[in-house]
Amino acid sequence: MCNGRIMIAGTNSGCGKTTVVCGLLKCLLNRKMNIHAFKCGPDYIDTSFHKKVLKIPTGNLDSWFCKPEDLRKIVSKKADKCDIAVIEGVMGYYDGMGFTQRASAYEIADITSTPVILIINCKGMSSSLEAVLSGFVNMKQNSHIKGVIFNRLSEKLYRYAKECALKLGVQPLGYIPSDSLLHIESRHLGLVGADEIKSFDEKLEHLADVMEKTVDIDAVIKLAKTAEKIEYEAEKDVGTDSKSCVNIAIAKDEAFCFFYEDNLRLLQEYGAKIAYFSPIHDQALPYGCSGILLVGGYPELYAAELSKNTAMREDIRKKIEDGMPVVAECGGFMYLQETMEDMKGNKYPMVGVQNGQAYATEKLGRFGYITLFTEKDNQLLWKNECIKAHEFHYFDSDNCGTAFHASKPESKRGWDCMHGSDHLLAGFPHLYYYANPKIPQAFLKKCLEYKELQK
Repeated sequence: MCNGRIMIAGTNSGCGKTTVVCGLLKCLLNRKMNIHAFKCGPDYIDTSFHKKVLKIPTGNLDSWFCKPEDLRKIVSKKADKCDIAVIEGVMGYYDGMGFTQRASAYEIADITSTPVILIINCKGMSSSLEAVLSGFVNMKQNSHIKGVIFNRLSEKLYRYAKECALKLGVQPLGYIPSDSLLHIESRHLGLVGADEIKSFDEKLEHLADVMEKTVDIDAVIKLAKTAEKIEYEAEKDVGTDSKSCVNIAIAKDEAFCFFYEDNLRLLQEYGAKIAYFSPIHDQALPYGCSGILLVGGYPELYAAELSKNTAMREDIRKKIEDGMPVVAECGGFMYLQETMEDMKGNKYPMVGVQNGQAYATEKLGRFGYITLFTEKDNQLLWKNECIKAHEFHYFDSDNCGTAFHASKPESKRGWDCMHGSDHLLAGFPHLYYYANPKIPQAFLKKCLEYKELQK
């Protein structure tokens, strides 16, 4: 049984959720606690920070991708054996799709009955703190907000903020002073990954030292222990026929670093063995692999290096042309095309197995949740099947494909996308396998068929 569960939510994006979560995780580690962390929503960058702190894979919780019972199952399965589970919210606490709470941090807290600590960025505020906190607490009859931490607030002003919280029946758990040493850099896709931040460990130690002095960590742990036990139906056998030893090569390096840990775990549950490789540094795919996953990342920042590694590009091209199953998402899709631009507009040859040129755009394109529908069979889905996905990219292609039709939720907007065949699926959407477990099952079945043909 999980001994504690807490969500760290915010009033808005950029209020300091990730900073507080990383500091809290470090403080809990210093107490020798066994911890698991989650990120609400489809974000795979913040999970890299959790992983950097904890030194173990973390995961996502997304109430649009998953049914409520699946969410509760994911939380309980991962957290039941730990001392405390820390969930980081997404955007503002109530922010969901459009002007709804659908897929918001609040919806996830409500589904999982998790107590919430609200983070308020206090820069430029004084008495308005009470109005902000009151609004969030009273937005819903049961907001689940039990505590508050005031970010970028001085010790002198904290005693006033503390009184405001107590007046509203919310537990004041401390404050974090303004400190330039805690600043996290950003770039065109938002936050950089944790591995790219200089002196991350030193910053983390400093953050934990500050929070030990200004935040009541023991009170946070006590609040987490009030979380109700999650009940869910026992998991049924998925009935996959692909539970055989099949090796999957997954791109992982500076250029390819966006992927859902949950996807990898599900593949492993279904019998896959994971072998990582670097399209930048390695000369060939891992020996004995029967399938390829080219995940997202920042290939545009390493276009020259990727192009220079002709041995790897040629090996991937030959394997795919030989029939090896491949799923390529976003940056991985860009890598498979004929050419790709870097950030300065220079064009570089890529794998070339997919006709098209990847190029930079001036703004975020086709951003957000989508549902993918197919009108014909391909390697992962059959006619009239669908899967929920997510897009986030500043680059585009002059050949995005027509194998699927993407439909935006809460909107009439849609477009054709992705390339599909009996062994290839490539496009900008990021897939989340728990949204439709037929996806990883079908992929592994194709990999197994390929393996058998190679004997």
